[in-house]
Amino acid sequence: MAEICRFYGIIIRIHNQDHQPPHFHVQYGEYYVRVIIGDSSEVQGRLPPRARRLVREWTSLHREELGEAWERAQRMEPPGKIAPLE
Repeated sequence: MAEICRFYGIIIRIHNQDHQPPHFHVQYGEYYVRVIIGDSSEVQGRLPPRARRLVREWTSLHREELGEAWERAQRMEPPGKIAPLE
């Protein structure tokens, strides 16, 4: 599992050859959630409201890059890094 971004204590990762639909994994302290790239919906887990808002904002800014990172990871290539929120 490759870390693609980290900001405000939030860690974003993508797994190589992970299952569909395209998604990423978020860890924030003891919280964990999977987020669907296409619509930012959360599955399997939860985040506190503030962390959820930050992740949704970041996702909306980087949706295209996330899709490209997902595709690279599916080909067993490094997904690369994506800029954090500032």
